[in-house]
Amino acid sequence: MAVLRLGTRASLLARTQSGHVADMVRERLGVEVELVPVTTEGDVNRTPLAQMGGTGVFVSALRDALIDGLCDFAVHSLKDLPTEPCEGIALAAIPTREDPRDVLVARDGLTLGELPPGSVVATGSPRRASQLNALGLGLEVVGLRGNIDTRLGKVTSGEADGVILARAGLSRIDRLDVITESLDPLQMLPAPGQGALAIECRSADVELVAQLAAALDDADTRAAVTAERAVLRTLEAGCSAPVGALAEVVSGGEGDAELWLRAVVLSHDGAVNMRRSATGPVADAAEVGNRLGTGMLEEGAAELIHTPAKRQH
Repeated sequence: MAVLRLGTRASLLARTQSGHVADMVRERLGVEVELVPVTTEGDVNRTPLAQMGGTGVFVSALRDALIDGLCDFAVHSLKDLPTEPCEGIALAAIPTREDPRDVLVARDGLTLGELPPGSVVATGSPRRASQLNALGLGLEVVGLRGNIDTRLGKVTSGEADGVILARAGLSRIDRLDVITESLDPLQMLPAPGQGALAIECRSADVELVAQLAAALDDADTRAAVTAERAVLRTLEAGCSAPVGALAEVVSGGEGDAELWLRAVVLSHDGAVNMRRSATGPVADAAEVGNRLGTGMLEEGAAELIHTPAKRQH
């Protein structure tokens, strides 16, 4: 194949992410890559993601483009992928993950703890909003949509005292300088899969699937995000639910690698939260996530996720 067509969303961040993947393919497979911009529902619909259902709004159009033969493979932010498999589509590779933490960009270089009570902090994520409220800092948490520049503009214009963003996105567009605090996962667990990219292609393109997997897949990253997404799938919570999860592959006492997984489920107002953890062999990443999610369900996690009004009033 002389040229591989890479489907991508058209935003600066998406094109930058896809550009990094294209460079890796050129370098490691020796094949030229052409970017094919695709507009998704999430790009044109300004409705809050939670009201849109969240799951798949940035993904479906790219998958349709793959199935229709408009591109050969596609790049997504992995946290946007629905947890259920898609017929005809293969998750060929998950490259090495960026730093998955959330970050604060605030006026005057302030940290969360330095923002006075009543300060306005904007985020489009129920997960982030719930965890901000759970910190008990007296902040006013408001909604937010738009690309990175739009979100940063809320602070420079004075409409908000701070915004919460993913560190990985700022890193990929070389804007780490605007960060005023990288948030410890003990304060705010990231979204399952945050910081990782997903490379999909048609499952029928067996040779391309194998080539992308061999050239781009990072085993530790795949294990970590597999566990995180297994928690999300077991909880039957979409990407807009107040659920955070983070897994790490660590060296065991005898040199054997082990998977450490933490997860949090919150009420939408942050008044109630459930934080749990699990460990297990890296090879059993999905089982570790399933076990943790099942245990949280047995302790009442579904009530926190699915009945926000009861907790808010």
